[in-house]
Amino acid sequence: MDKKIISVLGSILFSTRLMALLFVSFSVAMAAGTFIESKYNTDTARIMVYNAWWFEAIMFFFMINFIGNIKRYQLYKKEKWATLTLHLSFIFILVGAFITRYISHEGMMPIREGESSNEFFSDKTFLSVFVDGEYQGEMKRKTHEDPLLLSPATNNDFAIKSKFDQTEYKIEYKDFIMGATEKIVEDKNGITYFKMVESGGGGRHDHFLKSGEVENFHNVLFSLNKFVQGAININTEGEFPTIQAPFEGDFMRMSDQLKGKVEMNAVQPLMMRSLYNLGGTQFVFPDPPMKGRVDYVSNGDYKDKGTDDALVLKVSSGGEEKEITLLGSKGKMGVPQTIKVGDLEFTLFYGSKIYQTPFSIKLNDFIAAKYPGTEKSYSSFESKVEVTDGAEKFDYHIYMNHVLDYRGYRFFQANFDEDEKGTVLSVNHDFWGTWITYIGYF
Repeated sequence: MDKKIISVLGSILFSTRLMALLFVSFSVAMAAGTFIESKYNTDTARIMVYNAWWFEAIMFFFMINFIGNIKRYQLYKKEKWATLTLHLSFIFILVGAFITRYISHEGMMPIREGESSNEFFSDKTFLSVFVDGEYQGEMKRKTHEDPLLLSPATNNDFAIKSKFDQTEYKIEYKDFIMGATEKIVEDKNGITYFKMVESGGGGRHDHFLKSGEVENFHNVLFSLNKFVQGAININTEGEFPTIQAPFEGDFMRMSDQLKGKVEMNAVQPLMMRSLYNLGGTQFVFPDPPMKGRVDYVSNGDYKDKGTDDALVLKVSSGGEEKEITLLGSKGKMGVPQTIKVGDLEFTLFYGSKIYQTPFSIKLNDFIAAKYPGTEKSYSSFESKVEVTDGAEKFDYHIYMNHVLDYRGYRFFQANFDEDEKGTVLSVNHDFWGTWITYIGYF
C-alpha cells in the first residue's frame, strides 16, 4: 500500500499538468511583482511576492520536478541530451538564485574624489540591538541583528522576545513611516521649538530649532535660547523673540515689503514672517515658537531614496515599557538611540550594515557628461578609479556596461553626488551565484 501511495504521489508530482501549473503560477507571480514594484517600490514587491513563502515553494517544486523528470524520462540517454540540457539549465539558474538570495550580499559604495574606501553599505536594512545589563556582578552585552524589509503597504508586525539572565524583555513593532519628515506636535509639557524655513543651497528646507541647542545649516550656526559666540542667536524667552547676529544683514517683511537692517552683535526684535539675509543664507520664521515634541509624517513618496524612514518600536522589560523612534534607510548607518527600561539599557539603530572589501578603491576623477545646452540632463557618467590590494595597484575606468570585476566583487556605476565630486558604485559580492546562474543561461 505504501509503495502505491508513493507511486501515485510521484506521478502527481512529476506530471505535465503540475509543470504547466507551476509555469502559469510563476508567470502570474512575476507579472504581479512587476506591477507592485512599479506602483510602490522594490521592497514592497519583495515582501508581497519575491520573498514570500509561496513564491519560494514554486521554486522548490520546480527544482523537484526538473530533477525528477530527468530520472522519470531517462533524459541522461544520448538521444535525449537536448531535453536534459534544458532541464539542467533551469536547475543551475534556480541553484544560482538560491545562493544569491541566502549567501551573497550587495550594496552601495560612495566615494569622494581623491578619497579611498574599502567599505560599502548593504542593500538590506537591519535592526541592530545592544542589550546591556549586570550579570554576576559584571556588565555584559547581548546583541541582536535582524534583516528587515518594511513597507507602509504591507503588514510589518514582528517582535523580538528574549531574556537577559533571568530578566525577560520584548521589542515589538509599532509603526513604520516611509520618507519621514519632522513635525512638531503641541505639548504643554514639551520643549520649545521654533520653525525656521531657509533656502541655503538653492532649495527650501524646513528646520525646527530646539531650545538650548545649536544647529549648523550650510556652515551658519543657529542657536535657540542659548548664547553661542559666532552663531545667529535667537531668543524666545522674553516678551518677544529677539535676534543677534555676528555679522550685518537685512530683512524684508513679506506683508508690506518693509525693509530693515540687522546690525552686527546687536540684540534686535525678531520680525516674524520676514525674509532675513544673513551670512549668505536666507531664512524666515513663519510661525510663533511653541512647546511640543517631535513627531514624524510620511512624504508619501514610495520612490524617494534620499529621505530617512522612521521605525517606531515598543520596548518592554521589568514591568516597564517605552516607545522609541529610529531613523534610518538603505545606504547609510542608522542613528543609535539609547533608552533604559527596567534594569536593562537598550541601544537600537535601524539602517544598512557595513561590509568591508579586502582591497580599497580610490576615486581619481568623476566625469559627468551633459547634453548640450542643459544643466541637469546627463548623457553619461563615469568613474576613474585606482584599486589597491596590498602591494598591487592598477587603474580602472568604470562606466555604463563597463564593470570592475575583481576578487569576486563587481562594481557598477550607479549614481553620483549632486556636486559631481563623488561617485556611488553598486557593489555585488556573488561570485558563485553569478557564475552558476551564467552556466544555466549558457
